[in-house]
Amino acid sequence: MRRFFVFVLVAALWLSVPPAIASSERLEVQSWSWQGMFGRYDKAQLRRGFQVYSEVCANCHGLRLVAYRNLADVGLTDEEIKRIAAEKEVQDGPNEQGEMFTRFARPSDRFVSPYANDQAARVANHGALPPDLSLMAKARAGGPDYLYSLLTGYEDPPSGVLLTPGMNYNKVFPGHQIAMPQPLFEDMVTYDDSTSASLPQMAQDVTAFLNWTAEPELDGRHALGLKTLAFLVLLTGLLYALKRQIWSGVHGE
Repeated sequence: MRRFFVFVLVAALWLSVPPAIASSERLEVQSWSWQGMFGRYDKAQLRRGFQVYSEVCANCHGLRLVAYRNLADVGLTDEEIKRIAAEKEVQDGPNEQGEMFTRFARPSDRFVSPYANDQAARVANHGALPPDLSLMAKARAGGPDYLYSLLTGYEDPPSGVLLTPGMNYNKVFPGHQIAMPQPLFEDMVTYDDSTSASLPQMAQDVTAFLNWTAEPELDGRHALGLKTLAFLVLLTGLLYALKRQIWSGVHGE
């Protein structure tokens, strides 16, 4: 019985530890609201992050695994979602004549890519293919800390470092040469909630949004985990009480 109780305690402590980050001295470790056993997404931050994505990142990067209706989890209303989706067109069909046609996107549609296909994306970006950002927060060692550090890691190259034409220096990116120009600059967006749009703030907000696109079920998973732990603690107490009751009449108990 004691071993079972210890197991429950260890599980609780393990769930409260933030995910491990990449072993890189260059990563700027941040304190994220969703980390730990009691962590949850900050919906105000997710809305700001979506605004940064929409106004900056969406020009080159898609979210092909996310549907517009999922933005309800970020705090957008049905009308806002319909308006955002209707700004894009998608191909549909065939119709009754057997022909494909285009229509305005609906909330049930997934985010429309900024490019018709990968080749068009490469042509528009000097041969580089901008990655889809749906799972980017889970696709890189260090996760959100890596994304934040990358977005804030642009700087002039050190003396003696020669960049390949068309490349930019980033102290976090492997090899330090990245095709993507610096995407964020001070005050380049105006937040609806009047939050100051500093470079670190925008980097944190859009990173939070991208972590949500990669783990939209995180809040629900944490809530279920807490309920499970509470149930296990209660069950442990009941089993211990039952054990005491059963063995109460035995000599030595």
